[in-house]
Amino acid sequence: MKKDARFYWNLFYSAFILSAFTFGGGYVIVALMQKRFVKRLKWIDEDEMLDLVAISQSAPGPVAINASILVGYRMAGIPGAFLTILGTVFPPFIIITVISYFYMAFRDDPTTRALFRGMQAGVAAVITDVVIGMAARIIKIRQVLPVAVMALSFTAASFFNVNIILILMVSGMLGAYTALRRGKSPAADTVGNAAPYAGENAASNDGAGKKPLRGGKEGSE
Repeated sequence: MKKDARFYWNLFYSAFILSAFTFGGGYVIVALMQKRFVKRLKWIDEDEMLDLVAISQSAPGPVAINASILVGYRMAGIPGAFLTILGTVFPPFIIITVISYFYMAFRDDPTTRALFRGMQAGVAAVITDVVIGMAARIIKIRQVLPVAVMALSFTAASFFNVNIILILMVSGMLGAYTALRRGKSPAADTVGNAAPYAGENAASNDGAGKKPLRGGKEGSE
């Protein structure tokens, strides 16, 4: 990918537009980032986007800022992270500054309250769409542990009010344990698979120096 002025402008513009039209918190901007960077621009694949979202949720600070930093750094290093931070921070800074001057005027306005209630309904739909899409991606992997962790985490957070920090810590430890097991398994497979080939090579070497003699028998040279 060519990192010219057009690329950096597109990175800043994408972060600016996504932040300007994000209502309802950081989870909404995650959905918009997925549509923008994964489906439209095709800069990041689905699996990598899931990893970036997981890191954004686990790290301290707003999810929107964390996700923007990670996406910008992934695409163009420190300059890319700087541009995405500016693009994400500028819209709410400008909007909140303007609203602060007129807040007392429309604070109790019925039309404004109805507008925000409609936005809340739209935000709920967007977040639901993100959850379904990410859950479907995990289910397609067809591995028991990720699906079990997802289901148990949802149950613990929704029905038992388990602290989200504890859920993230346990999920992270399970993921690390799975990665360690996968890291050890290829070596074991290599050792296990080496025996048949060794036997075949030995058999071929045993017969390499023999020629058929008269009468159909074999003998050494």
